[in-house]
Amino acid sequence: MKRLILIAALALAVWSPAGAQNPFLQKRYKTPYEIPPFEVFTIDNYREGMLKGMEAEKAEIEAIVNNPEEPSFENVIAALDRSGKMLGKVRSVWGSLNSASSTPELQAFAREMSPLTAAHNNEMRMDKRLFEKVKYVYDHQDKYGLDKEQKRLLQKTYDGYVNGGALLDEAAQQQIARINLELSTLQLQFSQNLMHDTNNTYVTVDNVKDLEGLPQDNIDRAAALAERIGQKGKYSFNMQRPSCNPVLQYCKNRNLRKRVYEMYNNRCNHGDEYDNKAIAARIIALRLERARLMGYSDYAAMSLKDRMAGDAANVYALLDQIWAPAVKKANEEIADIKAMMKKDRIKGDPQPWDYMYYLDKAKKAKFDIDESLVSEYLEINQVQQGIFYVANKLYGLSFNERTEDYPQYEKTAKSWDVIDRDGNVIAIFYSDYFPRDGKGAGAWCGAFRGQTYDGAQRVQPIVTNVCNMTLPSADKPALQTLDNVETMFHEFGHALHSFFRNVHYSGVSGVERDFVELPSQINEHWAFEPEVLKVYAKHYKTGEVIPQELIDKIEASDKYGQGFATVEYLAASYVDMDLHVLTEVPEGFDVMQFQAKKLAERGIPKQILPRYSVTNFSHSIGGGYSAGYYSYIWAEVLDCDAFQAFKETGDIFNQEVAQRFRTYVLTPGGIDKGMVMYRNFRGRDPKVDALLENRGLK
Repeated sequence: MKRLILIAALALAVWSPAGAQNPFLQKRYKTPYEIPPFEVFTIDNYREGMLKGMEAEKAEIEAIVNNPEEPSFENVIAALDRSGKMLGKVRSVWGSLNSASSTPELQAFAREMSPLTAAHNNEMRMDKRLFEKVKYVYDHQDKYGLDKEQKRLLQKTYDGYVNGGALLDEAAQQQIARINLELSTLQLQFSQNLMHDTNNTYVTVDNVKDLEGLPQDNIDRAAALAERIGQKGKYSFNMQRPSCNPVLQYCKNRNLRKRVYEMYNNRCNHGDEYDNKAIAARIIALRLERARLMGYSDYAAMSLKDRMAGDAANVYALLDQIWAPAVKKANEEIADIKAMMKKDRIKGDPQPWDYMYYLDKAKKAKFDIDESLVSEYLEINQVQQGIFYVANKLYGLSFNERTEDYPQYEKTAKSWDVIDRDGNVIAIFYSDYFPRDGKGAGAWCGAFRGQTYDGAQRVQPIVTNVCNMTLPSADKPALQTLDNVETMFHEFGHALHSFFRNVHYSGVSGVERDFVELPSQINEHWAFEPEVLKVYAKHYKTGEVIPQELIDKIEASDKYGQGFATVEYLAASYVDMDLHVLTEVPEGFDVMQFQAKKLAERGIPKQILPRYSVTNFSHSIGGGYSAGYYSYIWAEVLDCDAFQAFKETGDIFNQEVAQRFRTYVLTPGGIDKGMVMYRNFRGRDPKVDALLENRGLK
C-alpha cells in the first residue's frame, strides 16, 4: 500500500491549492437541498476530492483503531458507518455522471482512479487491527443493548469483513487484493468497451426504399443521425434500442433486419480493440480464483449464500420450473411467425431477426392492434404524469417540478420535489429519459445522494431515473412504445424504494440482490390498468383519451410474445449462472462457444438468442448482477404475488395494502431480510402461480 500513499501524497501536493474552491471539500453545497452543483465540477475537483477523500477515510479508520477505550458498538461499528463520507460524496456524483453523461475525460479519469480506489478498498477491508475490534464487538454484542437496526448493522459489518478476506492469512489476502485490483480494471474496461460499441457502431443505409415499413419519425431520426456522423443523405442506426429496435419490429427489408440484429447481438465481439471475449473470460477466471481462496467451490456458492435464493440449486430449480412452459409458448409463437412468413412467400425456418417483425404482424392479425397507433397516446410527459398519479393514489405523494430552480447535469433532465402527505419534501427526483452520446445502454435508477441522517434530521435522497427512450422527431413529440412505458414505471418503482427508505445507518440501506427488483417490478402492474391508462394515455394531437376499444386490445394482446420475452430472459439467466458455477476455467476459454453449447443443451429455439450475449452482458460480467441475473424472475414471483394482495381486495389502490407495502417493504431498507419483509407484508410465503398466469404460461 506504500505506492498508493505515495501517489496520493504527490497528487495532493499538486491539487491542494484548489481546495478552497472545490465544492467537494466544502462541508455543504451552497445549493437547495445541497444538490451537487453539477455545472462547476471539473476533473481536477473530482481528482482532489477522491484523493483527499481516501486520505480522510484512512485517518478515520486510524482513529477507530487507536481509540484506547474498550471497543463498543458506538466507537467501532457506528464510527465505521460514519467514515468515508467525503469519498462517498465524490463517488456518487462522478460515478453517476460517468454512466449517464460520460465524456472522454471522465472515462480517462475513471481508468486513472480504478487501481487507486481498488487498492484503497483492499486496505480498508483487510486491516487486521480494525477487524479485531469489529470481531470483539461482534463476540460481545449481548452487552450493548442493541436495537434491531444496530444488530443488523453489526452482522452486515462483520460479514462484510469476513467476505472481504479478513479471516485469511496474509498470503491469501495479498492474492485477494491482487484479484480485486485486476477485476476492478477489467470490469471498467468491459463497460467502457460496451458503451463505445453501443453508441458508436452504426448500420447505414443509402436508399430510403430499403426502410419500407419503418415509421416516418424513425426514418427522420435515422437521417439526422447519419448527418451527424458525416453521412448526410443516408440513414444510420446505432445500437441504442430506440434506434435499432424499430428496424427489427417494422422494417420489411429482411437483410437490413439481419444486419442490425447481428450488429446489436455481437456488440464487443468483433475481434477489434473493443472486443470483450478475452476480458469476460479473465473476469470469470478471477472470480473463481477469489471464491476458491475464500473456501468456496465456485463463485456462485460464495455470491448466493447471503441472498434469498441461498444457493445455485434453488436458482436453477426456479428457472427450470418456468423454462418448459416458456419454450412451449415460444414454439407456439414461432408457428404463428412461420405462417406469416409463408404469406410473404418466404421459405425456410424463421431466424432471430424475423421474430420481432413477424410477431408484430401476427399480433396485429390476431388482436387487430397496431402498436405504432397505440404509441400516439403515449407521449412521454403524459406517461410521467401517469406514473405520478399512481404514486399519489397509492402513497399520497405529490410532485412539484423544480427544473428551473435546481442544478442540472443535462439540459434534457428534469427535477422534482417529492412531497409526502404531510407536506414535507422527502426526496428530490431527477428524470433523464433520452439517449445521447456518453450515456450507457439500458435503464437504471441511481442516486446522487442516498437517504441518510444528519443527527436527528433525515436527509432527503437525490434519486435519478436514467433511461434511453424514444426521442421526439421533427414533427412529433417523444412517443413511446408499450415496452418503454413499462420500463419507466419499473425504474420509478426503484425510485419509490429510495424515496421511502428510512434507516439511520448507511450500512443497512441495501437489500438482497434478489429482493431489490420487487419494488420496481410491482410498480409495472399499474402501468396498463384501465383507470391509469385513462389518466395519461391521451392522443398527442387531439388530447383524446385512449378509447376503451384500444384499451381492450392492449389487455387482450398483453401476454402475446411472452414466450419469446421469457425464453430470452431465462437464457441469459442460465448463461450467467452456468459461467459462475464453473469449478475450472480452462486456458483459452471461449465464452461465446460456451454460451452456444449451454443453450443448445437446454433446447433453446434457434430463433431466440439470450437477451444479452456474454460480450455485452453488463449485468453479469460488468458486475452488479454476477450470478444474480436470475433476480428479476425471482423478484417477479414476489411482485406478481404481491400485486394479488391488491387485486384480492377488489381495489388496486387499496390504502391498507399500500400502507403495508410501504411500511414493510419500501421503508426498512435492509434492516430485515427480504423474506422476513415479504412475510410481514403478505402474511405468508410467495407462490409462483401468479407469475405463470401473468406471463400467460399457465
